[in-house]
Amino acid sequence: MSFLVILIVLAGLLSFFLTGIVRKWAIKYNVISHPSSRSINNTKTPQGGGLAIIIVWYLGILLLFLKGIVAADLFYALLCGLVLAVVSLIDDVVDLNPLLRLIIHFVVSIAAFYILGGLRKPITSGIDILSTPFLTYPLAIIGMVWFINLYNFMDGADGFASIEAISVSLVLFISTGSFELLLLLAAVLGFLYWNWPKAKIFLGDVGSTQLGFILVVLGIYYHNALDFSIFNWLMITAPFWFDATLTLFRRWRNGESLGQAHKKHIYQRYLQAGHTHLQLDMALIVINVVIFILILIYRKWDFTKIPIYLLCLVFLYWINKKVDKMFPFV
Repeated sequence: MSFLVILIVLAGLLSFFLTGIVRKWAIKYNVISHPSSRSINNTKTPQGGGLAIIIVWYLGILLLFLKGIVAADLFYALLCGLVLAVVSLIDDVVDLNPLLRLIIHFVVSIAAFYILGGLRKPITSGIDILSTPFLTYPLAIIGMVWFINLYNFMDGADGFASIEAISVSLVLFISTGSFELLLLLAAVLGFLYWNWPKAKIFLGDVGSTQLGFILVVLGIYYHNALDFSIFNWLMITAPFWFDATLTLFRRWRNGESLGQAHKKHIYQRYLQAGHTHLQLDMALIVINVVIFILILIYRKWDFTKIPIYLLCLVFLYWINKKVDKMFPFV
């Protein structure tokens, strides 16, 4: 236990100091996020801070694996993310072809999915269609790629993506007791000091895509291990995937070019309505607390599963409608 406590504390401290070093490197080599048509921030800010999280995470996960604390299938599945990290870091410095990035996302996701042994049959109250691998496996892989990318899309406000990663890690730890989640939490907390409003550095693609990958791999692993249902994982990550997916659908319905930059996500319109980044972060914490309470009810009483899951989506849609009144989706 003392080893684990020391590791978690050192992970947080190392992430903190490494982020400061990465920030100096980003400024020196002009790895800067410039205000654009899709960004909410209006100042030039160093990016690539997620590199610190990645270094701490993979060093820590290696130590946990060598100590026999992390299972081999989870460890090797997570290692696939190193390819994603390298490609995303290059993309932060020199823009890569979007198609090339997408292909790599699929390759990495398929490799990790295979190592995890696929996705076990979800417990779905007799909905047998979800037990068919020919359906669930392609959907799961597409979902993995989508989550990696949408986490990047949602990394547009100070502290926002970091707080979501911390919230998901905390809920998963409370539910599973797995120490790798405390490692992830510590690594992100060390970075959050620098990313807290007003942000001194951004995650960059290297950080946001990696957090998306790590969280989705953990979600599948805990589902397969019967520790945490994939539906519960979908609930606690819903503030991100619901926003990204609903926004994509609404833009498609409007006949917009889906590859065009925009500022129409729910969280972006909340900021454009006059709220601060800090208020947005606090709102996200409250939303995650509410969803966690719903998850506790879901896990306690079996007959509530489908109603609770639907209630979670209704709750998020209600938030969307409230934001629509503040700053309309046009």
